[in-house]
Amino acid sequence: MSTTVTPPAGPGEPNKADPHYDPYADYELPVEGFQGTPEEIEYQWYEKCYTGRGDTIAQLTWRAVIMGSFLGGILSLTNIYIGLKAGWAFGVAITACILSYTIWTGIYKIGLARTRMTILENNCMQSTASSAGYSTGGTLISAFAAYIMLNNSTLPMSIMFGWIFFLAVLGVTMAVPMKRQMINTEQLRFPSGIAAAETLRALHATGNRGERAAKALGISGVLAMLSQFWSDGLHLISARLEAFQLSTWATRFNEVTLGPVWGGRTVQFIWDPIFIAAGMLVGMRVGLSIFVGSVACWMIFVPILQSQGIIPPEETGFRHLVQWTLWGGTACMVTSGILSVFLQWKSVARAFKSLGSMLSKKDASSAEDPMTGIETPMSWFIAGQGISLIALAVLAHATFNMPYWQSALAVVLTYALALVACRVTGETDTTPIGAMGKIMQLTFGAVSPGNVNVNLMSANITAAAAASSADLLTDLKSGYLLGAHPRKQFIAQFAGIFMGTLVTVSAFRILVPDASVLGTDQFPAPAAQTWKGVAEAMAVGLSHLHPVKVWSIVIGGLVGIVLPLLSMAFKKQAKWIPSAAGFGLAWIFQWFYGFLFLLGAIVAMIWTKRNKPQAEEFIFPVASGVIAGGALMGVVLVFWENGREMLRHLLGF
Repeated sequence: MSTTVTPPAGPGEPNKADPHYDPYADYELPVEGFQGTPEEIEYQWYEKCYTGRGDTIAQLTWRAVIMGSFLGGILSLTNIYIGLKAGWAFGVAITACILSYTIWTGIYKIGLARTRMTILENNCMQSTASSAGYSTGGTLISAFAAYIMLNNSTLPMSIMFGWIFFLAVLGVTMAVPMKRQMINTEQLRFPSGIAAAETLRALHATGNRGERAAKALGISGVLAMLSQFWSDGLHLISARLEAFQLSTWATRFNEVTLGPVWGGRTVQFIWDPIFIAAGMLVGMRVGLSIFVGSVACWMIFVPILQSQGIIPPEETGFRHLVQWTLWGGTACMVTSGILSVFLQWKSVARAFKSLGSMLSKKDASSAEDPMTGIETPMSWFIAGQGISLIALAVLAHATFNMPYWQSALAVVLTYALALVACRVTGETDTTPIGAMGKIMQLTFGAVSPGNVNVNLMSANITAAAAASSADLLTDLKSGYLLGAHPRKQFIAQFAGIFMGTLVTVSAFRILVPDASVLGTDQFPAPAAQTWKGVAEAMAVGLSHLHPVKVWSIVIGGLVGIVLPLLSMAFKKQAKWIPSAAGFGLAWIFQWFYGFLFLLGAIVAMIWTKRNKPQAEEFIFPVASGVIAGGALMGVVLVFWENGREMLRHLLGF
């Protein structure tokens, strides 16, 4: 096993020495894994998957890293934009796979490239894109946006660059010891990683299917861009064209049918295909849950408070009303998220049980085990954690006067919480980033009471590291199934941090020059509202809140506990029981988003019922194209309309 000499082909076996040999022609993805001791499992993977593929096929190339950085940078803009709108980010790996395949195939066909991109190059590319587009921007739309709202000021760009970069380094290197234990030995599924590997196989093995998916993504993206421009961009060409915008028509329709009272409560009809596409992806249960929560919040709760005089008459519009609604929604999401972790106590126990095994793995210096020659060495883990800890401690002390020992405590606790989050991701494909962050906020509410900024940034460390670790492990699962070189894929993931940090911080500062744009119709920033609410509650205590807000927290928290328990107790009827996360989220953004989510879920349901094979093939690329195209045009329009003023503000003159 110490060498990788290609054996001669036996009777009836393909000749691996043939230059036209396709190593993936009859290759079965080892989704079900291997059996035996940890050493036997790794040996089987090395011989059956890696040999003849990861050791011979081009993987970590400049074109893969550059293409991944480019696509990740663009897709990171979509996640910043959607995050400020809806409070979460979408994984970009599969979208990047399809786009990369399409672009490079086009470059090859017109003669600008001499060879096609290999499947393992494409896999490395999606790791870079995923890191740049997903791992670096998550806490900008939550913790950093919450900081801006609480302090009515932003942070210097240099400080933000440092925070985002070293948080990503902390998370990526934190996953090093987890990979060999969770993916190699325990063979956790990481479903999104399986989906990415299957997508790459489909793209490279059956060109027609790959081209159809790419065409669907491209067409839907272009149509979404045109729709977004028609809705909000015509006035940028000429003020006379504003009368022909879809947004203008929608405003007039709402004035005639609903009037200013309901419109002031965000109960209005808005055309935004991005959230219709998002509804197609989340499915009927979540889409319906968000809509039910929207009705309960904006059509029942808010009118009651207004009729009782609890909400002053002058407080209308989303920015004022959400200060009353966010408490119940936040409590619902926090308790349901924490409960979901406790309900998976077996996963938590297994995570800590395997901790010793993770940290005792041999380093690459062992010549007897060739796996250590291709796995990311533990020395990289130690270096990454040490450098990140020092850098984050210095940043936290300089920016928030956070004691060094508290920074060290935050990083140590973060490793434990990220370990749990990655385990849950591997088993359920859901990363409880929010729940982990809230646990840290509650912890530092006791460690550093009354300090809102320390409360935010300690939780920021946990959320960012958990997101980056889970993202890397998901990508490494894809590479594991394809027989990729794990160390090369780690390097590709690490490379994406640089572009992701540069683009996300720059775009965020331009989109959010100050606190005035957050919590508005343009950028509701629901994730930031949640973090802000918890930080405020930890700082001032519940006794200082209005009684309605206190009762909202109590009732919302109970709802977040009851709904998951009902789903467990009545599994057959679970699809009709609202999702606590979806129901709670609806109380933190406008009513019309809930309507659009439900509309998208209905579209996906009807499509699936009428033509299931077609829906399974096209729903993801179509929805991804709409989200990417619409969000990119949204960013362009914001830059176009406010670019000069934003640039002057950004540069300080």
